[in-house]
Parts: sequence; structure tokens; C-alpha cells
Amino acid sequence: MSCKIERIYESDEQDVIRVLVDGVWPRGISKDKANLDYWLKEIAPSSSLRKWFNHDEDKFSSFKEKYKQELKSGEQQEALEKLKEIYKNNDKQIVLLYGAKDEKHNQAVVLKEIIDHQKKPKT
Repeated sequence: MSCKIERIYESDEQDVIRVLVDGVWPRGISKDKANLDYWLKEIAPSSSLRKWFNHDEDKFSSFKEKYKQELKSGEQQEALEKLKEIYKNNDKQIVLLYGAKDEKHNQAVVLKEIIDHQKKPKT
């Protein structure tokens, strides 16, 4: 299937795999309303990178490169591998959920780019 991103505050799709990719729980969303299949909080950017970026779209290109480097080690790498497995092993669409207001400059955009480059095994 495919992968797409949505702001958790605007998403209520059913019959998809819903994956929250934020490190902290989004304000004002109950666990029932979130209706998550997975919360991969370890996949989120480090606090220092998140604070440096501060949702400044002029820094997004650098943020993207730094975040991709972070995803190559530790818990973030393990969480990325988990996300790749979820993608490979499901026929349903994967929806990466995030809380940021900026829909074009956030970690879900970077993760979608990575997932979109994954090849599903032939069955």
C-alpha cells in the first residue's frame, strides 16, 4: 500500500494503520480519539534538534539532513526499523500522524520520504 501523513487533529480515518511519530503526546487528544495502532515516540527528533529547528521553514533542509543522521543510530534507528517493518508487513495504508501546525516542515515529512523509498517484498 502507500504511506501518507496527516495532522492528528484533523485525522479520523478508519481501516488504515495509524502511527503517531511525535515524541510527546499531542495536547487535547484523548487516547480513544487518537485511535492509534502504534506510537513510535522514539522515532521523534532529539530534543536538541527539535529546539534548534523550532519549526523554522528556512532551517528545514538542514533539519532534514540532521534528522536523517539521528535516525542512523540508537533508539531512533530501532524505531525506524520498526516503522519499516510495519510498512512491509501490512496491506493497509500507513498514516504517519504528527501534532505540528506546519504540514510541510516536520519529521513526518522526512519519515514519509524514507518509507516511500522502501520496496515492498513481492508476494
